[in-house]
This record gives sequence, C-alpha cells and structure tokens, in this order.
Amino acid sequence: MRINQNRLKDLREDHDYTQQQVAEKIGITQRKYSYIETGVQQLTADVLVALARFLQGKRGLSAGRNGRDGPLPGK
Repeated sequence: MRINQNRLKDLREDHDYTQQQVAEKIGITQRKYSYIETGVQQLTADVLVALARFLQGKRGLSAGRNGRDGPLPGK
C-alpha cells in the first residue's frame, strides 16, 4: 500500500511521538516503523489499521485523509 511517508512522519511529529512510541503502540518494531516511514518497506493494511486506531481523533489518516492530503475515496 502506497502512502506518502512524509505524511506519516509529519503526523507522528505533530503529536510529539517518537518512532519507538508509535511502533510499540501499533505492535511492530521501531526498525520496521522506520522502514515504513522512510519508504524502504511498504505499509500493509494491518499496520495502516493499527495506525488509524492509534491516531483516532487526531488529524490525518483517522480524519478521513490520505497521504496526499486529499479525501479518502468514498469520503
């Protein structure tokens, strides 16, 4: 699944989380999260769901936006 990795980093930094904190909350290693955030590894649907749940109520993915700052399809 392709998503703008800069958007993931921006969301994380907007809420003052470290990669380690996000990774722990969504059940992956910091290294894997880093790979996703930098585009080395693709974002899976499972990780995307975990991120959305973690960020629920915050702007960004959970607010119905995609990695290109546009509305999600069907929204």
